[in-house]
Amino acid sequence: MASRDPVADLRRIAFLLERANEATYRVKAFRSAAATVSKTPHDELVERATAGTLAKLAGVGEVTARCVTESLAGEEPVYLRRLVSTEGADLPAEATALRQALRGDCHVHSDWSDGGSPIEEMALAAAEVGHEYFVLTDHSPRLTVARGLTAERLRRQLDHVAKLNAQLPEGFRILTGIEVDILEDGSLDQEDELLSRLDVVVGSVHSKLRDDSARMTRRMLAAIANPHLDILGHMTGRKVAAAGAGDAAHRTARTRPPSTFDLEKVLAACVEHDKAVEINSRPDRLDPPKRMLTVAVEAGCRFSIDTDAHAPGQLDWLGNGCERAALCGVPADRVVNTWTADRLLEWTASHR
Repeated sequence: MASRDPVADLRRIAFLLERANEATYRVKAFRSAAATVSKTPHDELVERATAGTLAKLAGVGEVTARCVTESLAGEEPVYLRRLVSTEGADLPAEATALRQALRGDCHVHSDWSDGGSPIEEMALAAAEVGHEYFVLTDHSPRLTVARGLTAERLRRQLDHVAKLNAQLPEGFRILTGIEVDILEDGSLDQEDELLSRLDVVVGSVHSKLRDDSARMTRRMLAAIANPHLDILGHMTGRKVAAAGAGDAAHRTARTRPPSTFDLEKVLAACVEHDKAVEINSRPDRLDPPKRMLTVAVEAGCRFSIDTDAHAPGQLDWLGNGCERAALCGVPADRVVNTWTADRLLEWTASHR
């Protein structure tokens, strides 16, 4: 039987583990093994598989060695087969139709800030899940815990993305962007000149999340009125317990209640300034809550269904947001990432 591609099998396992929100160390084991195997000559891999010495390679453990051995023998690794067989149920019809209408993702991180993978790897994974584009939105400087990008680093990233786009397969592109912190006075945490150069700006509150309602409302209204902001990211800042994110105690420790603010005023400002409300698909966010999402639909808001992905497998989380959007009656024609990249850029340019 012809051998399979062990690197592809290891990468697929890592992707599925990320999509299931499994522990980072498990994902890293398979990505590290894939990196080692990709640099090892095929004949050496076969010899080591036969001799049972694959685990002596740096970055390859007993579990990943078994996967490589099975792949080289032309068999789908048992580990991969088990992951595929336990994938979640299909989305309901309306959510499936919305997912199929999405052309890209407007909120994606890389290892330039707190993501776990290079921009190139995120781009290849995005193309594999059917995207035509994604917006690279690494954090802004104030969020030091997430290695936020200084103005100098962001300029370097813009040059790097321009080079990458010249090398990527036709039909896919990386759009430049940022997840910029909304500061306490409602200003945005990056130079205006740089923000004006970006294709898409997502603005999010990451600090003082327990501000009183009046102060938080003023803060959000000022940000929404800023001509550089396009999408209001994870609007309430809440964290919910996520399946696959560790034991019960760990999940509870990661929960966070939503911020309080005048929802009607914030949504009215989004409509007035033609800004989008993000439907964040991360299983530990699912923000905004459905009750708020329903009000946003009734208010006439635009939306962006995004993953807030920090790893390649998380780019396939869009179904979470689509299911919530469908339940709340979000019309596809009001979701900005159902648009082509050119139409999206026309819309963001209109804010400037």
